[in-house]
Order: sequence, then C-alpha cells, then structure tokens
Amino acid sequence: MSTPDPMPLLSRSAVDMAGHRRGDEEWLEKAWADPATRVMVLEGGDPVTYGWRNLMSRQSRALVRDGGGAGGDRVRLEFTSPAQAPDGDRYLLGADADGRAYFAVHADEGDPFAEAEREPGVRAASLREAGAVLDDAEAGLLTHAVALANWHASHRFCPVCGAPTRTSAAGHVRVCEREGTEQFPRMDPAVIMLVVREDPDGEERCLLGHNPAWPQDRYSVLAGYVEPGESLEHAVVREVAEEVGVAVADPEYVSSQPWPFPRSLMLGFTARAVGEAERTDDQEITDVRWLSRAELRAAAESGAVALPGRVSIARLLIERWYGGRLPGEW
Repeated sequence: MSTPDPMPLLSRSAVDMAGHRRGDEEWLEKAWADPATRVMVLEGGDPVTYGWRNLMSRQSRALVRDGGGAGGDRVRLEFTSPAQAPDGDRYLLGADADGRAYFAVHADEGDPFAEAEREPGVRAASLREAGAVLDDAEAGLLTHAVALANWHASHRFCPVCGAPTRTSAAGHVRVCEREGTEQFPRMDPAVIMLVVREDPDGEERCLLGHNPAWPQDRYSVLAGYVEPGESLEHAVVREVAEEVGVAVADPEYVSSQPWPFPRSLMLGFTARAVGEAERTDDQEITDVRWLSRAELRAAAESGAVALPGRVSIARLLIERWYGGRLPGEW
C-alpha cells in the first residue's frame, strides 16, 4: 500500500519569501533589472466570491509546460524575464538559495498567454489544476502568487474611508491614498475535519458528506469558517453539529494548508463522534456516509464515491486515516 502524502500539497515551499527585501527599493530595482530574475505572469481572477467550497468565477491562471523540457515529464511553471513581462501589479515572491529573485505580475488586460500557448505543451492552468503536480518550489510560488492576486483584486478601496488604495511593500501592503493607512493581506481561517467513530464491534468508520451543489457521487470531509470569538477546537465541534447533527469530542490538530480560493487558511483536524447533536443546517450537507476502511476503498474503486483531489488537505485527512493512497479524485 502506497503511503499518503506527508503534508498538504499546497503547504510545500522551497523558496525564501524574502520579506526583509519588500521595503528595500534599491534591491527591488536591481532585482527587476536582472535578466536572471524569473517572473510568473498571472491572468484572470475576480473579486466576487461564493464561499469556500466554490471557485472564484474566474480563477487566476499561470502558464505551465507539460513535460518535454529540462524536467522530463514533470509539469513545470513557465517563467519569463522582467523585460518580457506585461504591465500589471507586481509582487515579490522571494529569492532562492542562489540569490535569484522571483516575481509575479498580474496582467492588467488582454490575453497575455495568446502567443505562448501556441507552443506545444504550454498551456494556462489554475492552482487547482497544477498545484498537486508542481515541485515544492513551484507549488509554493504559485500558491503565494494566487493568494496575493486574489487579495489585491478585492481590496482596491480602503475599508475605512472608501478611497482608492495603491500597492506597496513589493505587493504585500495596500496603502490608502487619502489617509495613508495600511492594509495587509487577509486570510480567513477555516477548520476542516475528518470525523471518526468506533462501532460496538470495534470497527472504525469515517464520516463523509455530500453538498447538493456537487455531482451525485462527490463526497468530502466537513469544513467551515471560524467565527469571531471562538477557538479552532470550538469551531470543529460547532460546525460538525450544525452540518450533520453529530456531537464530537477530542478535536486533534493535524496540519494546515493555504487555500487561496479566495483567501482561506485551512486548519485540518480529526474529531471523535460521541453522539447526536441538534442540526441547524439542512442545506449545506444533504447526505452523509459512514464508511469503514474496506468500504471506503471499495466505494472509491467502483466510483460510487469520488474523493477530493490531491491538491486539497481533505484528501490528506482521508488517506491519513485510511493508511494509504486511494484511487480516484474529483
């Protein structure tokens, strides 16, 4: 049995974010003038959001190359030089061990990929599509870039006075043009949890839920936003009770994952079912299944249950409990 992923795939990163360089205008100018600097071009994205389970109406995309290059069959990000980058918001993503700087540019307008996509093997892909198949460095860079792009798209105006804001600190701050107040990238914490029970015969089962907006065979773990004034552990207990009417105890933290759709931080837990609870939400989860490890494997193999893709921490929670890799995904 192959082992599950050791960590959430969007949590990987191998490039120093170089936060100490964001206010160093001399270094930034020199880095942008260096032909060795690598620039990731982004297009798309939309400030309108519809909840953590759904996509933005237009996801930000970057160029990738499907094998055949220096990395063999591996999917790689396609970078350009600063001189060839389009106009748009510019974000410093970091610097690698060799001192090479990485930037992202969110193209202002038009189709920045039209010419590049004519080349065989080159295409535009979203983070959901490419995040699981890029290496650690490139997955981290793309996650960072998409998170910044989504934040900038929805924070063009000051939340205090409504005046326009401008970018600062190499794309990591927005400054009110009227008052000079600073806004920093926002993340919304959300708990995501695998609930497990032990039957009288000693067999363990995990709980998977179905959202009515999904295809009929799609199931996943439960999740929800942390509300003001509550701890992560309380959010786990509350969300499970609200969504499926199950009382849980002993929430145990597993791992976290950035989830920039548009700006969440997913905090993964397991929890033990201990009884029934009053259910207050009969709309978000319309079906639940309690599956033993053997039943989960059989359902995944037959296609009766489609599990979340590898890019999601939900997959890690499920396979960590199961003890190995499972077939199929969204």
